[in-house]
Amino acid sequence: MELKWLLYVTLLALGTLAVQAHDMDDDSDSDDVVDIEDDLDDGIEEVEESKPETSTPPPAPKVTYRPPVPTGEVYFAESFDKGTLDGWILSRAKKDDTDDEIAKYDGKWEVQDMKDTKLPGDKGLVLVTRAKHHAISSKLSKPFVFDTKPLIIQYEVNFQNGIECGGAYVKLLSKTPELSLDQFHDKTPYTIMFGPDKCGEDYKLHFIFRHKNPKTGKYEEKHAKRPDADLKTYFTDKKTHLYTLVLNPDNSFEILVDQTVVNSGNLLNDMSPPVNPPREIEDPNDQKPEDWDERPKIPDPDAVKPDDWDEDAPAKIADENAVKPEGWLDDEPEYVADPDAEKPEDWDEDMDGEWEAPQIANPKCEAAPGCGTWQRPMIDNPNYKGKWKPPMIDNVNYQGIWKPRKIPNPDFFEDLEPFKMTPVSAVGLELWSMTSDIFFDNFIICTERAVADDWASDGWGLKKAADGAAEPGVVGQMMAAAEERPWLWVVYILTVALPVFLVVLFCCSGKKQPSAAEYKKTDAPQPDVVDEEKEEEKDKGDKEEEEEEEEANEEKLGSDADIGSASQEEEEEEDDEDRKPASEEEETVNRSPRNRKPRKD
Repeated sequence: MELKWLLYVTLLALGTLAVQAHDMDDDSDSDDVVDIEDDLDDGIEEVEESKPETSTPPPAPKVTYRPPVPTGEVYFAESFDKGTLDGWILSRAKKDDTDDEIAKYDGKWEVQDMKDTKLPGDKGLVLVTRAKHHAISSKLSKPFVFDTKPLIIQYEVNFQNGIECGGAYVKLLSKTPELSLDQFHDKTPYTIMFGPDKCGEDYKLHFIFRHKNPKTGKYEEKHAKRPDADLKTYFTDKKTHLYTLVLNPDNSFEILVDQTVVNSGNLLNDMSPPVNPPREIEDPNDQKPEDWDERPKIPDPDAVKPDDWDEDAPAKIADENAVKPEGWLDDEPEYVADPDAEKPEDWDEDMDGEWEAPQIANPKCEAAPGCGTWQRPMIDNPNYKGKWKPPMIDNVNYQGIWKPRKIPNPDFFEDLEPFKMTPVSAVGLELWSMTSDIFFDNFIICTERAVADDWASDGWGLKKAADGAAEPGVVGQMMAAAEERPWLWVVYILTVALPVFLVVLFCCSGKKQPSAAEYKKTDAPQPDVVDEEKEEEKDKGDKEEEEEEEEANEEKLGSDADIGSASQEEEEEEDDEDRKPASEEEETVNRSPRNRKPRKD
């Protein structure tokens, strides 16, 4: 028991000392720190002179950045590692139906290194300003025509300051004669919009394409279903994430984040509104008949209210059996004017009226069961039945819920190849954001998955490897967390020491039988062991008797066998005596078993 308490006190002492030591370090002023460091430096120099050389831990692996190079045919590839915006065009347009102060696309774009970069030389496109409209675009090397090859769009985003409200999506601008990149704005026709967007607590990953109605020639936006995955981390962890859209000629699509599929589907089945309208629609001119009965249940017309049904009986009545408690103060009010209250000096009776002291609980009622006029408590009325209503029965005339009849949809069409969208000739970013320093990098548009994967490996893959190499190990992360939250030291100590404590507790807590020597040193009574010794001697004697009986039985069996064999020999000899001469008779008799003593085993 003393060992248990010793371990418990030791754990608490260690935790307290750890927290106090951390607090003392934080509270010490800078002068003391300088003095301590100087003393330590002097001491270290002296020790190092006499200390043999020791091996130092190997440095963390260093990741060297090289600009990615496409490994196949691409329609667009941009890594921004030249440090310029060559090939990109800033918009000079204005938004319609917006105040002139914010209508301009005057948000700034710059090519910069990422904050806290682990890859020197890796640059990207940065949305620098906040609360402004930003628009920038660039031409593809050649227009992409939706025919027999897939379309792959891939790029990187890092919300370096988090994101309050804003988007980081990209638009593939439709190939039209009117397309002018320096006038790129929110109404500029696009074919596909893809990428992250967030406002408030709504985290989105857009995939929208504009589908052309073959009957009317008008375009309508089709939105992919929302992914089931939780997207919040991609917006809040301040890490670079890779966004990929794969669109196949068989109308299937995949959306990946960091090369992991977060959404997939088919253009024909998983878009809203659907690509193809329904074949039939409800007739807008159809009207419900006046005699249409939609009531599944109706009151029973033959039911009659019982004669003893009293609709006027109250739901609650006074309890006639209640008795006023003793000590009830009938003449004392529940609340009285506060005797200590004083009229404010600035109280104007002409303006504020006559001043009255505020009401407080009557102090005389605190010790009494109650004050004021006593009233009997209310209880449920056993005779209360409420307003009588006839019971409900099935409606024999029920016709169901009326719906207008279906007619052929005059606007129906069937497009079984929605993948064949309007060709695209440029890529652009048209964004509004309340957060600055959104980092974009390594755009690529191609048709081969292997090309996109190689591009990702040379760009995003290097960033991921560099971040992993720079991150501290598990122990380092735990130490850093404890520096910010000193109470974690107690958690760490208990986590390590608690299993040891439990092992010691279970292994050392067994009861030990005191030895005879310990009894001799004290006057403690010894347990009576005479009966136990007698029982042991009795068991030993019974066992010996059983062994003797077994030996006697074996001897008996052996003697019976000898007697049987002797009688058989005697009969044979008697037969021989008749044929032997008299001289031999005496010798035979002497050899007979009768004249020999029995053999003892």
